[in-house]
Amino acid sequence: MQNEAILGKNERILKSFMATTTDFRIGMVIRFNGELHRIDEYIHRTPGNLRAFVQAKLRNLRSGRVTETRFRSGEEVEEVRLEQKEFTYLYHDGASFQFMDKVNYEQMPVQASALGEGAKFLKEGETVQLFMVGSDIVSSEIPFNVELKVVETVPGVRGDTAQGATKPATLETGATVNVPLFVNEGDVIRVDTRTGQYLERVKN
Repeated sequence: MQNEAILGKNERILKSFMATTTDFRIGMVIRFNGELHRIDEYIHRTPGNLRAFVQAKLRNLRSGRVTETRFRSGEEVEEVRLEQKEFTYLYHDGASFQFMDKVNYEQMPVQASALGEGAKFLKEGETVQLFMVGSDIVSSEIPFNVELKVVETVPGVRGDTAQGATKPATLETGATVNVPLFVNEGDVIRVDTRTGQYLERVKN
């Protein structure tokens, strides 16, 4: 059965479909508590003599927040169909992030709210997956880790490997992360875009 639903401020009408927990799959998008969520993980549980249920990790497509939710086995949910497309990041114009469709080369502005915290690690030419309902961008998937050059930090000390000691470093995108003391300006490091944490120094 199809239902009509309202999405966000633009009040765009879209089609949604009723499904049940037996239809769950990784990446499936559902409307939960009035907002769009993607199923990141789920597991069916039957605890002894208790009623079976499904434990799911849901990611809010606007905020990026992950919550764990329990559904009754066979419970109905509202599935929303999203279109996933590959875009190339071009630049930030001060108001929005400009992307180019890899297929038709059309340019599209995307708000920071649809990109999440990982937006500060985007550099020109990066490929990003954008999730759309009609022409509305509701979410994105930025590469989990990126390689960025350090443009500003205090000088490193040769041989200084103090356990856990860090210092702030500004990257080529303007983002700031904490890095080990041995990292210098001009070094390229790998950063986890989901957590904003330094992963390793990239060897030339």
